[in-house]
Amino acid sequence: MLFMICPSCKKEKTDTIANFADRKAVPAMYVDSVTTLISDSGRIRYKVIAHTWKVFDQADEPYWYFPEGVYFERFNDSLEVESIVRGDTARYFTEQELWELKNDVLVKNLSGEQFETNLLYWSQQKHKVYSDSFIRIQQADQILTGYGFESNESLSKYKIFKIKGVFPLDVEEDGLNNPE
Repeated sequence: MLFMICPSCKKEKTDTIANFADRKAVPAMYVDSVTTLISDSGRIRYKVIAHTWKVFDQADEPYWYFPEGVYFERFNDSLEVESIVRGDTARYFTEQELWELKNDVLVKNLSGEQFETNLLYWSQQKHKVYSDSFIRIQQADQILTGYGFESNESLSKYKIFKIKGVFPLDVEEDGLNNPE
């Protein structure tokens, strides 16, 4: 019996991708399930957690896109969590160092105050957090609401525009309610 083995050459199949008409609309990087620490001058400043991270570095205004939301922790010099930020959708405009968070945005500061809105901007260049949308701030003893606000990055000093709220009031016995 004679067996003959004949190796054959097969043309290698390659997949090709057609040229994109608009490279600005295609992410240069796509990351799934990311947790990262961001430092400034050798000190850890932020922890970022996201399910999806897309980088559009060829766009007219380059940005990072977090379509499934993002969660931040901001640290002080002692690595204590100074504030947390969460949003259902986010963009980070890299050249302006500007975060835009949308839909069910929640922020907690070091004092335990909780900020809720549907649109929030965080300018790292100006060290400012702001919005022109409805804002709800839960404090220990009161709830403030308004349309629009400005704050420092740690959300410890803020100004609310078109403010409304229920404030506790002490009524004195000899005040206006008891005319004599």
